[in-house]
Amino acid sequence: MNNLFKIKSRVILTALSFTLALSGCEDFLERKPLGQYTADDLTSGSFEGQVFAAYAGLRNSGVSGLPYVAVHNIRSDDAVKGSSVSDGIDAENIFDNFQYSKDFWLINNYWTGHYNLISLTNNVITAVDEVANPDQATLVNRAEAKFLRAYAYFNLVRSFGEVPKIDFRITEQSQANVRKSTVAEIYALIDADLQEAAGVLPISWDVRFSGRVTQKAAKALQAKTFLYRQNWSGALSAAEAVIGNMTSLSTPYQRIFTEEGENSAESIFEIQAVYTQTLNNLGVEYAQVQGVRGAGAWDLGWGWNTPTQSLAAAFEPGDPRKDATLLYSGQVNPPYNENVPPPTPDVPRPYWNKKVYTNPSVRQATNSRFGQWLNVRILRYGDVVLMAAEAANELGRTADALKYLEMVRARARGGNAAILPRITTTNQAGLRDAIRHERRVELGMENERFFDLVRWGIAQQVFQTAGQTGYQPRNRYLPIPQPEIDRSNGVLVQNPEY
Repeated sequence: MNNLFKIKSRVILTALSFTLALSGCEDFLERKPLGQYTADDLTSGSFEGQVFAAYAGLRNSGVSGLPYVAVHNIRSDDAVKGSSVSDGIDAENIFDNFQYSKDFWLINNYWTGHYNLISLTNNVITAVDEVANPDQATLVNRAEAKFLRAYAYFNLVRSFGEVPKIDFRITEQSQANVRKSTVAEIYALIDADLQEAAGVLPISWDVRFSGRVTQKAAKALQAKTFLYRQNWSGALSAAEAVIGNMTSLSTPYQRIFTEEGENSAESIFEIQAVYTQTLNNLGVEYAQVQGVRGAGAWDLGWGWNTPTQSLAAAFEPGDPRKDATLLYSGQVNPPYNENVPPPTPDVPRPYWNKKVYTNPSVRQATNSRFGQWLNVRILRYGDVVLMAAEAANELGRTADALKYLEMVRARARGGNAAILPRITTTNQAGLRDAIRHERRVELGMENERFFDLVRWGIAQQVFQTAGQTGYQPRNRYLPIPQPEIDRSNGVLVQNPEY
């Protein structure tokens, strides 16, 4: 194993015992122990240990596994359900055709996984708030928890709309049974959490703590939440604060998504994963559920979330990002020169997601084909620069928008002046289209496209053009899981359009 795996192991192992103490079971309203919690039920030791338990909550399947992939990416025009033609037909109807179900395991697990993460963060925040004079390290621990809570709520509010606001430690099961808060109220909590996080978190951590959130991560998430609400000035200010603390887009694009590219200069926030032959319970299923579905050595996973022809056609001629995003069936693919099996009638997939394509030497070293060791990239620098470009354009700062757009294209160009010509239009509408196109190809298969289409107000138009005629405006939000409504005894109500 390389040094990166050793570093990640040190950080994650520290959290393991706390994870077991705090993670709870899947159903948010039915966590053990039933009845009263006492102080003795909570983990003992430093706040840092409790914070590491919250980080461990990111590895929950509902937060970073197939539920996350389905909600965030399969719903977009970048991807389809994939896998074999007979596997997951119910999921295909839901996530490709927008025939949402009120009781479906992937949506249910997405909900409970995120509320489990929120519960872990609330434990930290409440415990710190009970300290009379917290030291700086303790305040940083609270800021880490607030970032993670904001991240969880941002996923929930853009996926479901109105959701229950649980911003306190649960000591009785009944306390979790609360009414939905408005979207504005959820964003107010997100804003407050990220404001504190941005003001307290360090700009960077020692390499021993790679993966812990930073001021840059808080500002990047702020920018994204502001962008979602068309708060252009807020988004630009937050994005430029990140840009001011970064050097350049120095990581080659094709390296970002490899094992060697984990926690690179491009990285702002990644979910950390470790998996070895002897340490096999700290992995993430993100790569496994998307790996090539085949037989023998090519059984790399479940094969869900496969790129569409629409995404393939979106890349400009010669754009190197296409070959870094698409793994081609029936061809030899760099950088490992493996010949991926061709499509079959049962698995008719011309492409796979190359951004979860693992190094065969690591597969051999771990004695696994399923990529459980691969980090999940959540926030990265290229995304932030494009957020700055978009916000600057909407504010009429054309020169800045063009500068930021060119930063991203120049990195993708890799010194080849014959491809990806510089965008020069000063027309706001034309530049808006160019930035939107750039977001699609720069962030292809990175779980942003569906939410971009919704916030741009063009989702129905794009899906109609793509032949996904099932999409209706109400499909911007998922229905609240029916089991949660049933357990609430009428306190939690379904979204109005369902």
